[in-house]
Amino acid sequence: MHQSPNWVRPVAIVAAVFGIATVFSGGTALFGGAAAKAAVGDAVPLVLWFNFFAGFVYVLGAFTLMKSEFWAQRIAWLIAVCTLFVFAILIAMAVTGTPFEWRTIGAMTLRSGFWLVIAIALSKIV
Repeated sequence: MHQSPNWVRPVAIVAAVFGIATVFSGGTALFGGAAAKAAVGDAVPLVLWFNFFAGFVYVLGAFTLMKSEFWAQRIAWLIAVCTLFVFAILIAMAVTGTPFEWRTIGAMTLRSGFWLVIAIALSKIV
């Protein structure tokens, strides 16, 4: 077994925190009271549900990143590709008139970029 690069552990910790925060914020938006639902504004339900469930996969990705670069690479690619797919759907919906929040565009950019960078970096070492 080879030594993991120095960046793996801190990135795995960030990914875990990111996943937990995603589950918490998504859960609050989906299952919270009227004030929580009002705070999300024009959230697109598909994106909200996807991100909520993806948060659990982020935690799984973080765990595999700590334990197995082989599986972490596959999970990172899965998250990145699925997030980009849902992001493309969001953009198509926005262009055709579906109300949305600009912060969702920012969040999807961050999520896509985060996991895409991890997937590409892991592809270079696995």
